[in-house]
Amino acid sequence: MLHFAPSSTGSLIALGLCFLLVCIFEFANGFHDTANAVATVIYTNSLKPRVAVVWSGLMNLLGVILGGIAVAYALVELLPPDVLTPPNGNPAVPMLVALFGTALAWNLFTWWFGIPNSSSHCTIGALIGIAIGDSFIHARDLGHSVDWSQIWKVLRALAISPLLGFFLAGLLYLVIRAVVRMPALYTPPKPDEAPNPIVRALLILTCTSVSFSHGSNDGQKSIGLIMLTIIGLMPATFAMNPAHPTDRAHLAQIALSSRPLIAQYDRYSFKPDALASIDRLGTPSNPATPSEVRGDVYEILSGLRAVSANPAASGQEKHDAARLAADLRPDVEYAPYWVRVLSALCLGIGTMVGYRRIVHTLGEGIGKQHLTPAQGAASELVGAGLIASAGYTGLPVSTTHIITSGVAGTMVAAGSGINMKMLAKIALAWVFTLPVTITVAATVFYVLS
Repeated sequence: MLHFAPSSTGSLIALGLCFLLVCIFEFANGFHDTANAVATVIYTNSLKPRVAVVWSGLMNLLGVILGGIAVAYALVELLPPDVLTPPNGNPAVPMLVALFGTALAWNLFTWWFGIPNSSSHCTIGALIGIAIGDSFIHARDLGHSVDWSQIWKVLRALAISPLLGFFLAGLLYLVIRAVVRMPALYTPPKPDEAPNPIVRALLILTCTSVSFSHGSNDGQKSIGLIMLTIIGLMPATFAMNPAHPTDRAHLAQIALSSRPLIAQYDRYSFKPDALASIDRLGTPSNPATPSEVRGDVYEILSGLRAVSANPAASGQEKHDAARLAADLRPDVEYAPYWVRVLSALCLGIGTMVGYRRIVHTLGEGIGKQHLTPAQGAASELVGAGLIASAGYTGLPVSTTHIITSGVAGTMVAAGSGINMKMLAKIALAWVFTLPVTITVAATVFYVLS
């Protein structure tokens, strides 16, 4: 697959398949992650399922549109530059197939058993696997050829956020119980019985906040993946940002300013590639296709990230590297509005089709007693705050893990007890997702390449 010509029939068919796979993956993301946003409002009969899903979809769309693209490209930058934009101009088909196939398969597997697994975990594991597979293909040192600083940054956010969700949701529940004296908040819902109007309004508000924050974070992840695919399909149109006209003279200036920073440190496997890209980009008269310019920009960005993460670099050097990277990114990191709308639509439709299994798990499977409105509201308010703050700082977190850990925290705070069997299933999915997706994606990428 590495030898597909950029505009050949085989290349276009493969990329069309990848585009379909990324839409299906985001559709499956709706089974898992978005279903957590509507679980409480549906379980308590505050809204009819279809109304809840449509409303959640609209809030997802708003979150995707207003949430920026920092998370989208935080994930994209986990990939080595030669995988992201192959130097020979060929489409990155093996990467896309390995990424979408692995993440989608694990998502569907866990959904089938009603386990609230994280689509974020699936995606990140597959991206790490591809980076490792690429190192084996080129016989590179894993310690220097995989951007571990970026990977640890992402994994720290994934690990810490559920713990924060557990403790903060439990604490908020205790505060609510101490301050608000309303029995309806602490009584599990009865089938087909509408809750107290005040409780209903509260739960609709928390559903809205989680849906919006989910769009601002998880919705961005599919944006980055969709962009990778359409750039492969139509590189002349989408390789460089159409709304930010490429100024080759300006790019040359940034490239030449980057050379002293990148050249002085040897602890970086892609250094020769980055320096070659600086030489090409530093000559504005050098003819180059949009894909080639994009590839050179990403090689330089990778070198600048290595400087920022190098303990030997001075504070001024790290500051200069970050400033130059910020000047380069607008040329290659962007997302048209139609891509954001497509992401939100896939999320919403997936939720509408597959929400029931996850709603049942959250409402009745995590605790020994059924979920009460106060517990649902506390876990969703905390979840919305954590997810939104992560989205605007460019850190990908898991809606699934934050909400489920929040529900568990409120169960402990209420003395309801935890269903250890279900908790063990969720924990096993959490533990095995990364090893499984890393191994499968690395293998698939290596074989296809």
